[in-house]
Amino acid sequence: MPSALVIDGHPDSRSLTAELARRYTAAHGDARLLALRDLDFDPHLRFGYRERMPLEPDLTDAKAALHEAANVVVATPLWWGSVPAVLKGFFDRALLPQQEYRYSPSGLPVGLVGADRGRLLLLADTPWFFAPITGLPAQTQVARNTMKLCGIRSVRTHRMLGVKTASSAKIEGWLERASRLGAADGARDRASAVLPEPTATPSEPAAAWSGARRARRLRVAP
Repeated sequence: MPSALVIDGHPDSRSLTAELARRYTAAHGDARLLALRDLDFDPHLRFGYRERMPLEPDLTDAKAALHEAANVVVATPLWWGSVPAVLKGFFDRALLPQQEYRYSPSGLPVGLVGADRGRLLLLADTPWFFAPITGLPAQTQVARNTMKLCGIRSVRTHRMLGVKTASSAKIEGWLERASRLGAADGARDRASAVLPEPTATPSEPAAAWSGARRARRLRVAP
């Protein structure tokens, strides 16, 4: 199973978002690209959480890849302060209670996805000088309230702003940046894969190691 999962949340394969995801994946060397537009699933959570919908085969496969990955990358544009419907629908359908997260007795979320790290590649037409005013809510929605909530411990956000008016040189710089990030993460992931597994000692029971990437409690900031 590839060490990284790259989720492309744009509905158009010709988009800059899609190309950034492809560049990162190619440079990584051991990443799987999951283009949500190519999956066959109903993006509507038709019964809310009152009734569980059967998972389509593509969603079952995507969830398995998510739980196996050590590194999860989400590439998405910012539309109307949020993300495209296909990405939001994927989150709604694939990230389920007791599977990707649960709540502690005190009501705090506990992530069940075992990835140690992740990245958010966020694109927006919003110019950089206007971002402090709008707050880029999609960044909070995806990085903190979705990826971290589900247990991805460290998530770094890379913002590419002013896409609509960006020059060719600026766009090429973003593409090269995606390749550099992919290459760096690929080298790190391969190095991590060859590290020996920790062994249990009398003071550290074997059960303590049963999830080397076990669920981590999310500390929600106010």
